[in-house]
Amino acid sequence: MFKERRIYITEHNRLTPLNKLSEITAAILAGGLGTRLRSVVSGRPKVLAEVNNRPFITYLLEQLSQAGVKKVVLCTGYLGEQVKTIFGEYYKGLTLLYSQEQSALGTGGALRLALPLLKSDIVLVLNGDSFCQTNLPYFLNGHIEKKAIASLLLTEVSDVGRYGSVQLSMDGEIISFEEKGMETGPGLINAGVYLLNHAFLESIPVNTNISLERETFPLWINKGLYGFQSKGNFLDIGIPQDYAAAGHFLKSNIVGIH
Repeated sequence: MFKERRIYITEHNRLTPLNKLSEITAAILAGGLGTRLRSVVSGRPKVLAEVNNRPFITYLLEQLSQAGVKKVVLCTGYLGEQVKTIFGEYYKGLTLLYSQEQSALGTGGALRLALPLLKSDIVLVLNGDSFCQTNLPYFLNGHIEKKAIASLLLTEVSDVGRYGSVQLSMDGEIISFEEKGMETGPGLINAGVYLLNHAFLESIPVNTNISLERETFPLWINKGLYGFQSKGNFLDIGIPQDYAAAGHFLKSNIVGIH
């Protein structure tokens, strides 16, 4: 079993995490073009890339289902109709809704487009091309305890060069982002799992191609932006070599995912 190091909840705090995930709408950012995977995955969206003979997105959907989530909005784009055809309106206890962008809007723009479907006060967001095993109820409890506007799940890697790094204050507030390639060596990176309040989502410009990671999150530094470090396993299938290793990774290292 993996261990969680909770930044928000101190050792003397004996509160039991409140699993309110059944009341929260989740969103999966599933509109990526998958340009770097075209050599090994062509003719379908990146989230439908086969891993152990099943679409990669099923691992994310099952993670959400096991955590107690009931409703998921799939933010699709390129060939998004394939996703809807395969999954329809329900998957293993989850109600599925769809928001398909007609032109590239970036991760921020895709969420803003989907806002009419994201009705809960807090929205749980997952990147569709990565997986981070974590305790989602504790993540939610930490977000609520800090009265955060936005919370990012972070994970430690041996080399942040490919991803960019995230710097935290002593109480878990995000104080800076370093772009990919600017630093090397071990550090914390954005694991692609977020809790975002409606005020944050409403601040994203309408019908604009905008990135959460590069353009939106930095604007919220010192305005209620927090990080939560997970010690669970992390996988990103964005490049062919990591996609090739995904089958073994998910089969061997992910606890509770079948």
